[in-house]
Amino acid sequence: MAGKKVKTVAPTFSKPPYQLSYQQVADELGTNIETGLSQQQVEENTAKYGENKLDGEGVISPWKILIKQVANAMILVLFFAMALSYGTKDFIEGGVITAVIALNVVIGFWQEYNAEKTVDSLRSLSSPSAAVLRNGDIDVKVIPSGPVVPGDIIQLVVGDIVPADVRLFEAYNFAALEAILTGEPIPVVKEIEPIEGEQGVGDRINMAFSGTEVTKGRARGIVVSTAMGTEMGAIAAAMQSKAKKPNRSVDPKKSKWNPIKGSALRIWDAIGKFLGLTEGTPLQRKLAKLAYVLFGCAILLAIIVFAVNKFNVTHEVQIYAISLGIAIIPESLIAVLTITMAVGMKKMAKNNVIVRKLDALEALGGVTNICSDKTGTLTQGKMVTRKAWIPGIGIYSVERNNSATDPNSGFVTLGAAPTTDADANEREYQAKRTKRDQERSALALKFADDPEIKDRPADVPTPEKEDLETEGNDGDHPEIIPELEAFLQSTSLCNLATVRYNEKEGSWQASGDPTEIALQVFAHRFDFGRKKLVEQVGWKELAEYGFDSNVKRMSVVFQEPKNGKQVIFTKGAVERIIDLCDDIGFGDQVQPLNQEHKDEVIRQMTLLADQGLRVLAIARRVVETPKRSHEWSEYPREDVECKLTLLGLAGLYDPPRLESKEAVQNCTTAGIQVHMLTGDHPGTARAIAREIGIIPKDFGSLPADVAAAMCMTATQFDALTDDQIDELPTLPFVIARCAPSTKVRMIEALNRRGRYVAMTGDGVNDAPSLKRADVGIAMGEGGSDVAKSAADLVLTDDNFASIVKAVEEGRRMFDNIQKFVLHLLVSNVGEVILLVVGLAFQDRNQLSVFPLAPLQVLWINMLTSSFPAFGLGKEKPSSEIMRRPPHSMKAGVFTWQILADMMVYGFIMGSCTLLTFVIVVYGAGGGQLGQNCNSHFSPECNTVFRARATVFAQLTWLILISAWEFKSLRRSMFRLNPYQTDSKFPFFKDIYDNKFLFWAVIIPAIFVVPVIYIPGLNTKVLRHTGISWEWALSFAGVPIFIIGIEAWKFLKRYYGWFNGGESDRVRKDASLSLRQGFFTMARTMTRTSISSRTTTMEKRPVSARGDDQV
Repeated sequence: MAGKKVKTVAPTFSKPPYQLSYQQVADELGTNIETGLSQQQVEENTAKYGENKLDGEGVISPWKILIKQVANAMILVLFFAMALSYGTKDFIEGGVITAVIALNVVIGFWQEYNAEKTVDSLRSLSSPSAAVLRNGDIDVKVIPSGPVVPGDIIQLVVGDIVPADVRLFEAYNFAALEAILTGEPIPVVKEIEPIEGEQGVGDRINMAFSGTEVTKGRARGIVVSTAMGTEMGAIAAAMQSKAKKPNRSVDPKKSKWNPIKGSALRIWDAIGKFLGLTEGTPLQRKLAKLAYVLFGCAILLAIIVFAVNKFNVTHEVQIYAISLGIAIIPESLIAVLTITMAVGMKKMAKNNVIVRKLDALEALGGVTNICSDKTGTLTQGKMVTRKAWIPGIGIYSVERNNSATDPNSGFVTLGAAPTTDADANEREYQAKRTKRDQERSALALKFADDPEIKDRPADVPTPEKEDLETEGNDGDHPEIIPELEAFLQSTSLCNLATVRYNEKEGSWQASGDPTEIALQVFAHRFDFGRKKLVEQVGWKELAEYGFDSNVKRMSVVFQEPKNGKQVIFTKGAVERIIDLCDDIGFGDQVQPLNQEHKDEVIRQMTLLADQGLRVLAIARRVVETPKRSHEWSEYPREDVECKLTLLGLAGLYDPPRLESKEAVQNCTTAGIQVHMLTGDHPGTARAIAREIGIIPKDFGSLPADVAAAMCMTATQFDALTDDQIDELPTLPFVIARCAPSTKVRMIEALNRRGRYVAMTGDGVNDAPSLKRADVGIAMGEGGSDVAKSAADLVLTDDNFASIVKAVEEGRRMFDNIQKFVLHLLVSNVGEVILLVVGLAFQDRNQLSVFPLAPLQVLWINMLTSSFPAFGLGKEKPSSEIMRRPPHSMKAGVFTWQILADMMVYGFIMGSCTLLTFVIVVYGAGGGQLGQNCNSHFSPECNTVFRARATVFAQLTWLILISAWEFKSLRRSMFRLNPYQTDSKFPFFKDIYDNKFLFWAVIIPAIFVVPVIYIPGLNTKVLRHTGISWEWALSFAGVPIFIIGIEAWKFLKRYYGWFNGGESDRVRKDASLSLRQGFFTMARTMTRTSISSRTTTMEKRPVSARGDDQV
């Protein structure tokens, strides 16, 4: 709904709230931490500080949308034609043009207004409510987040979204996930003590920030800022401020010419913005330029009309000029474009993609690079225990797991722990394979197995072995042995997460810290859940030492149910746990932890980390001197966490989405490069990137400089100057520890290489890059409001795979836009040729007689052409749409092929209709052009009116049949799909495939007959009359037109015109194309040499830099 811009004022403090004690904060805000604000204080603070809403929320201005539609370039051109019509007192034509303008404006306004309403509804996905303490009530009250004001006492529990910036005064094992602000995926443990000195957002650990998620514990705090005063609001404000263009200053102190120069440039900016020449997508700007070029052409043609008539500008001459002006303008283009995009927008909504900006559909088809966040986009955003190493036993691996919370998804296998560097063996093996494959290729595929590389090294499993090793059923796991039981008890009990099966929902649910959820789910796989151990087995908790970010570990003390022994369970970072351990193993396998054992633990930790896993150590100790519960609470932590026995290591990771690998492969097949820009650890980022195919698994065959540039940290990338970045052989495919500024620099570097970039993201830290990217794609479920407002598209399912569907739809839209733009402009070119040459047809008064009346032109342009154009906009994607490189955004819709087709087809169409007019008037009519036949009907105008009717019918049919021809710009209308084998003559099947287009051609083709004969409409409005034998002449032009188009298409295919000189022959081996890329090829395919440094899926023209790889 429409609304006013939100006005907010931030509270002022003597110091930043995180530097003050919570009582000082309460005093300065006038609140009571025990009773909260009174109702009167709430009302006063609401009036003083405003509502808790970011600027722009819920604000949709119909007037701005309406002005945007009216200021459209094509509409402005039509305004001139309308004014000229009314100026000549031709009210019928003026009224028709007015209706055309109104139709275009209404359609565009309605579609864009609905799109904005859809986006506004998405904002309800975040921060919907808050638990506040007010009016001295004992219990908190849950209210919408909007009415929250500074001074409110807020209660936060696991799963809450923090509604405002809060200064905490109570925190019980409390942690919040601040990735939405900082990009760091690990929850931040909070404290309540004041912090000295200036600190960054990530180090203000006594604050909870708006939009962040509570992952552990509970807390209470005082709201210190809302809306635009929060950290999220600060980023939103920065997003809304536009960078000033250079040389726009009007300050005379810097230069005496500044007022003149700056004012002139500002005026030009305003005019360019109003006319659509300097803002908008490439298609918008090109259509704006086209409109003004056509407007210029219309003026030129009007001058020609006046000159031919010796500047005797009578009413008839003015009408002829208007006719030419209308003929050169594709009046229905804007309406067709808007409706086609709106239909595409609705189709994308069904595929979980909400189009925030309607014009982004056009831009999607030209995307060459996608810069994506990892967490929650390419991955599930949930931690999973993937491996567990138990000394002396081996490695337990979770296989084929499809859910982070379901313990029955996938199965567990037990394998031996690696004892050598398998990666080195794999690299040696792959190097030999590559050499052999290159030799095979050079010897014309003479496959002779090399005995030296026939067998893969023992430590490197073959694909067949891998398949055998991963066989199993969901829920299967090895036998539980004492060593595993001890490990499971520790991971389950030293854990605050909850995992349970929801009977109503029929699914597993979990709450708590992602790391603890992962460990708890792993324990549940063996039926060792914490709830069962406590409630059924009888384990009793005596004490808890929560996770401390300083020591990076957590411990609990439990009493064993059988013998009453007290056991300390500890988990944490390996380097922090190993130094506290005296022993390693369990039961009979316990051994003193000597240096050799420590080296083995570190080696196993490194092997796990290299696989992208976050590694935790699990330990325990049996208490020799039992204590009571209250005694443990006073027992020093350092005396608890000592003399431990290491039970093993747990490797956790954020698993890729199941669709991500295929989606990346599809992107690469489509010539789109995917870059992962993440705040994660470099090892984790590389492992995930390898797993989903962003980078090759083996860098050994890459040139050294390419391999070094493929993966970087943000520190390495940011240390480079722009010139150094431009000199890199390839821009990084993976950047780890990525900051918001790094993402923006990456996008700018890609733009400098001529790339068209899409950026995906969900957090506030992604918003600047979303805005800077050519296409910004935000997440709807886990994304922030700031990210959504900065983006062009919003994914409602947060799934990277949906982007592939969006790109495909974008390409389909672009192809179809080309088709219907060609369809509309060809008719305009044909009409202009007919009318310009028609200037030579002069009556007794030496006035030109137009072969087509102005309203005949409007009828054809609006009623005849529009519906087939809509039909072309609904064409299905071709089978090869995602097997070709992105189209050039520089050329846009108006490629050389489109321009050539427009002129050739327009010339054929104009020639056919002109010849028809000449035959009727000069062949059968004896050259009788009558007198004043441009303005009214008389018996002496009968020949001219019959000729117009003949031309009108023929032109209608030619335009309609061209719609079927333009279903493909290169293939014959009689065989649109050359790969089709089920029919020898598929013409009828192909044209009926698009039913809307089929009937949009058939119905107008039939309806042209009554239009010729309807009294009043024919002679007074359209200025033609009934015909007889001329019907044969009208029909005769159709096969001539088809032959001309088919001949031109054949020449394009045969000589490879507009296709890089390559013939359009059908490649029967197209399915074996190696465009998929060296790092995502199937195992059965041989590796190709990448010495040319071509990592894209499709050969593309080399850029001016002589380098196609980015």
